[in-house]
Amino acid sequence: MDGGFGSSGYRRHIETCNNAEIGRYLPLVVGHERLGWIRRDRLDRLREFSEAFEVFGHGIRMTGALFDVDDRTAAIAAVADSLVASGDIETLRDELYPACPIWGASPRFLFDRSLAPYFGLRAYGVHLNGYVRKDDGLHLWIGRRAADKAVAPNKLDNTVAGGQPASLSLKDNLIKECAEEANIPAEMAQKAIPVGCMTYQYETEKGIKPDCMFCYDLEMPADFVPENTDGEISEFMLMPAKEVMAIVRDTDEFKFNCSLSLVSFFIRHGLIDPDSEPDYAYLCEGLAMTQRLHAD
Repeated sequence: MDGGFGSSGYRRHIETCNNAEIGRYLPLVVGHERLGWIRRDRLDRLREFSEAFEVFGHGIRMTGALFDVDDRTAAIAAVADSLVASGDIETLRDELYPACPIWGASPRFLFDRSLAPYFGLRAYGVHLNGYVRKDDGLHLWIGRRAADKAVAPNKLDNTVAGGQPASLSLKDNLIKECAEEANIPAEMAQKAIPVGCMTYQYETEKGIKPDCMFCYDLEMPADFVPENTDGEISEFMLMPAKEVMAIVRDTDEFKFNCSLSLVSFFIRHGLIDPDSEPDYAYLCEGLAMTQRLHAD
């Protein structure tokens, strides 16, 4: 799907990440709660899984015979195996995510990460911007994604970012991702400041990603150099914030959702001037700016 709607500057990233055409989808319901979005052309395929789903006038629901989390999780897993076997989904990731109506609610079921866009299920993740103070201003540690990444290979990335599995708390997941992606020791990662979260509805050929990013800032020692340990990042670069701002504003070199995290960082640290940025109010509203503010 195309995004941007002809816009330029920072605002096009918000529009790109919210390009979903909801009219092409029907709700996926568990009980009386909508948890996902099913593309209309997939209804006939999902009718085949009568042990898991039933189609009704305004959407598709998990059958009432699936009474609890374990039953629904097992049913979704069986559907996933069939979808992989038929080629509807490329492969499973063997990482379970929670399906819940809002963060903090108990999961209604667990699902393999690869199913998220097919069923329009909200996936959660953590994004950390590591920065260093220098005499000439703030600098950001920017990663470049490995060439063999399935999503956005070779694109620029936040210092640390990763999906949120059902088995970990946000803080424990952030510490794990910091170690794996940037070799940031736990005692440093513990100092990361949670600065809010943002949601978007990004549509691809695989379906909708109505995802939520939990964002963190981490001021890092001047002598610390991140080093990737899991092969997902090919290099790290310490870049002046003004240079990063120009890249985000004028190019699409960053992975699509990383730009949102960075624009939020720019606003919270006073790097975007509301007098000179005509889209300032739009950006704040589009990012749901409830994040913690910094006084730099």
